[in-house]
Amino acid sequence: MTERLLIRALKGGKDTKIVTLNGKGITKMPSALSKLPGLKTLDLQNNQIRKVCPEISTLTQLTALNLGNNLLEEIPEEMKYLTSLKKLHLFGNKICKFAPGVCGGLQHLILLNLNNNRLTWIPQEVSRLKSLVILSINHNQLASIPKELCFLENLSELQLSYNRLLSLPEEIKFLKKLQKLVLIRNNIEVLPEGLRDLQNLRILDIAGNIIQILPSGFQNLKLREFYCEGNPLFLMKPVNAIQQEDAWSLQEITSRFIMNELEGKSPFIMQAIQRHPQVRNIISQRRKCAICGKYFLTIWLECVEFVPPPKNWKISRNLKLVPLRILICSYKCFNKRGLNLFGIAQV
Repeated sequence: MTERLLIRALKGGKDTKIVTLNGKGITKMPSALSKLPGLKTLDLQNNQIRKVCPEISTLTQLTALNLGNNLLEEIPEEMKYLTSLKKLHLFGNKICKFAPGVCGGLQHLILLNLNNNRLTWIPQEVSRLKSLVILSINHNQLASIPKELCFLENLSELQLSYNRLLSLPEEIKFLKKLQKLVLIRNNIEVLPEGLRDLQNLRILDIAGNIIQILPSGFQNLKLREFYCEGNPLFLMKPVNAIQQEDAWSLQEITSRFIMNELEGKSPFIMQAIQRHPQVRNIISQRRKCAICGKYFLTIWLECVEFVPPPKNWKISRNLKLVPLRILICSYKCFNKRGLNLFGIAQV
């Protein structure tokens, strides 16, 4: 059957535009394909092909190549000669590497599907795929992606689900045309600040990671679909202070107590404050929290206001409200007997 189909295609010669040999049990790519210089589409998926034949380099008019579900172990160098190629499907193989220089000739490639392979890295030369619009590398073993990938200025869709990613490069901010970013089931702890610069992003899926907080400016994204189930976004954990500003000082704790006692017109505090002008000077710099209405000196993220998403958002089924607006909190209740006017903790 395979032979008859191939013979029929060969009879057409340069007029043959499409060859489909899907699921024919082929173990070797037919070298006779070199006799079809006008071929536009070649479908060889669901076979047992281990290597690409050298003759494929003659198919300079080929625009679509499907080698999905075969036994390839690399993206071969011969593909760099497919200078008209626009769609390349290599899903479901055993690919673990790119041959050197393979990206150089694929200047018109707009879709690259590498799902379900064994990639542990992506070469820096991926940045040479200047026309790439869709890149899908789901179900691989990537621990990182090179910053050079973020220089694909035409990239609109990036899928990196079911890998081992720990983070994304800050350079992601350069993907100005990115509309869809899918990162399901990785090990990402923090999203880069540059994410907020993706003003064309409409779909973001970070489900199944270990993200606890969204980057500043996240609320300004114009998302239509946002999925984040399976992340500890609302998990409260102790904060390890790295800088002095990360922890409250005793002065801040005492000042908050005094300011809020004054708000309640405590007679004792109102009388005592008159004898301590230095304390009056300190608390004169107070600010008021927009949420709880209490006073503070030093900003400390404590009170988060959850607001309903816009009507044009599609929200994960497990998430009713999303933290679109995070406001600075100003107040925390303290045991009044544990502090005195002079800022000294009583034991």
